[in-house]
Amino acid sequence: MAIEIGQPSVGLSKVATSDTHGEDSPYFAGWKAYDEDPYDEKTNPSGVIQMGLAENQVSFDLLEKYLEENSEASSWGKGVTSFRENALFQDYHGLLSFRKAMASFMGKIRGGRAKFDPSRVVLTAGATAANELLTFILADPGDALLIPTPYYPGFDRDLRWRTGVKIVPIHCDSSNNFQVTPQALEAAYNEAESMNVRVRGVLITNPSNPLGATIQRSVLGEILDFATRKNIHLVSDEIYSGSVFSSSEFVSIAEILEERSYVGSERVHIVYSLSKDLGLPGFRVGTIYSYNDKVVTTARRMSSFTLISSQTQHLLASMLSDEKFTENYIRTNRERLRRRYEMIIEGLKGAGIECLKGNAGLFCWMNLSPLLEEPTREGELKLWDSILGEMKLNISPGSSCHCSEPGWFRVCFANMSEQTLEVALKRIHNFVEQRDRRGRN
Repeated sequence: MAIEIGQPSVGLSKVATSDTHGEDSPYFAGWKAYDEDPYDEKTNPSGVIQMGLAENQVSFDLLEKYLEENSEASSWGKGVTSFRENALFQDYHGLLSFRKAMASFMGKIRGGRAKFDPSRVVLTAGATAANELLTFILADPGDALLIPTPYYPGFDRDLRWRTGVKIVPIHCDSSNNFQVTPQALEAAYNEAESMNVRVRGVLITNPSNPLGATIQRSVLGEILDFATRKNIHLVSDEIYSGSVFSSSEFVSIAEILEERSYVGSERVHIVYSLSKDLGLPGFRVGTIYSYNDKVVTTARRMSSFTLISSQTQHLLASMLSDEKFTENYIRTNRERLRRRYEMIIEGLKGAGIECLKGNAGLFCWMNLSPLLEEPTREGELKLWDSILGEMKLNISPGSSCHCSEPGWFRVCFANMSEQTLEVALKRIHNFVEQRDRRGRN
């Protein structure tokens, strides 16, 4: 029985009472609905199917097989020296073996077209911690970061809540598949200036935005030129770089810098994690890779608040150093994601639903604007409420991703079995048919 305690009006900090966490967003509300009534093929076939979580479960069997065949990776061996060394103290830098393995894997997953120096790898407890840590370093409370829309709803929490930094959206639209343009960059910067807000950087999500598409090489160059011209930082969030269906389709900002002989590199910082590419969000493994020595030093000092356990580093150092495993995993994971993507695209097409063309990520961006009763944010949220309540699917409305055009929704497809995905597609098909019948009557 829960103990009831009176709650007197004791004051709390501004962080505790702030609403910038963003937890009231439909993005998080859909998760709660799923938690209260989760779908299960046998025990709860009418429950809510989670399609709002960008989680990669399509290659989990490869990870399990590796651990079964390499049990020593998750143990300390027969001796006690290694155990004592890692159990008693952990340096801010993390295990050298893991930083070397991570740097090598980051290069490999980008097709070998970019090289990474282990001495510039800063370890953090996931990409969430990496993004917040970088924000603390690059900007002061009241300053702003520019971010193209649509963007991951969690950024409202990760970048703003504890740092006091603002987000100024770079508004993109469907006329060019939501690609960033120089005009949109300038407009966002000018908007911040008109509010007397100092812009400290631009954060791009490549290809982790809700669109499931990589940023073109020319566009990346334009964004870097913009950051250089305005003398601001450029943060490239590349946590889905291994989820690109073909390694040749993904261009890292690291490649652009190498082509330019690293001119202007001191303003560039890369965020990466193993949550999406290896499907290990519970391991909480993220990295900051910066070309700025001062940022690296400061990030290491601050990483004492977000360290990764030595045991996790030990296990992953072994796994990522295994050339045979990593090559097979990268190839197989990409093939499986492509097949899963094609499955959902064809299923939605069969229901008469248009999707933006993607080549990466764990989700697709579908257009349900023809189903809106009114072309407004309120109309979109009303449709989302019906989808969650009637169809029992948790998908993310575009407005939760700050999309300026109502009717777009993000749908995740890699966090469930193919059988569950088929059930979800059938529900969508039936929902659209019912809407069509209502429209005719």
